[in-house]
Amino acid sequence: MMSFTLDRSLSVPLGVQLRGRIRYGIACGELRPGERLPSVRELAARIGIAPMTVATVYRELQEAELLEGRGGSGTFVASSHTEDQARRTALQRLRSRIDALLRDAEALGLNTPDILALVHTRLQARPAEGLRLIFVGVFPAATQDYAAAVEARLPPGDQVWPVTLDALRADPTSWLDAASADLVLTIPDRRPEVAALLGQQAPPLVAIRFLPAEPVRAALAALDPFAQVAVVSLFPEWLVMMMTGIERFAPHVSQVAAAVLDSPDLGAVLASADIVVYSTGAEALLDRLPKGFPALEYRHSPDPSDVERNVLPMLHALRHRPVPAMTQEVPCG
Repeated sequence: MMSFTLDRSLSVPLGVQLRGRIRYGIACGELRPGERLPSVRELAARIGIAPMTVATVYRELQEAELLEGRGGSGTFVASSHTEDQARRTALQRLRSRIDALLRDAEALGLNTPDILALVHTRLQARPAEGLRLIFVGVFPAATQDYAAAVEARLPPGDQVWPVTLDALRADPTSWLDAASADLVLTIPDRRPEVAALLGQQAPPLVAIRFLPAEPVRAALAALDPFAQVAVVSLFPEWLVMMMTGIERFAPHVSQVAAAVLDSPDLGAVLASADIVVYSTGAEALLDRLPKGFPALEYRHSPDPSDVERNVLPMLHALRHRPVPAMTQEVPCG
């Protein structure tokens, strides 16, 4: 069971910490789709906060479509974010294309054996074409890295293009690129936002779990147990996520102080630090550090097992979809 422990030494409100813990659990797979969360009163008693605070966090995450309430049963991680939902959506579109294909064939006077023979011939003759995927992320450099990491695990010819949420909102070309892709990928806690931006006619959308990147995990594990570590994040919720990761991958380190980038106590946190661990997007922090001061970007990367389990089967289904339309040559004269 995921730990919901909060850190009362942080300047981050307890409700924000709890929300960050749950979002981190969903993004990194500690909380699985369909998993039941503790009741409001049970969780409030376990972590020592007011039931109203827990209820507010649950409601906010339900509004973000990350959790779902089931009357009389409790609160669950939203099951609509599973790969099964994306697969069902893709199959529905596939059936619609097949229906259109059959109508076109029947309009040309083809019977069932003719249609089967033509489809078989086209499948045999069809060249192996790469699929085009879009990865929607938050920051440009990180999104490029995520797209490259996923592409490295795909069949040759398949390509993954990076698009940020800001570009998806403001740039019509980026929106059209995503809307016309074979498959769209994103981060679990951004999936509702991406789905809303793309609309109902969007390609299948799959959320991929994330882990701290391998070099980050190795660097955290190698930290001096007596080092004073400063953790700096761009957003309060991310600070909680980073602290959770450090607890997991550097449990031997006990001297950890944390601050948000725009926090007034950031200077004091940095002054006592031997090394700084900062979130992606908080690179402005580096200007405040002495030249050569040890600093580690807390970068995430797509979970390879999630790509194998969720993305590759979807690509297989998409690769074997039928040709959406047929033409027949009509002799002249």
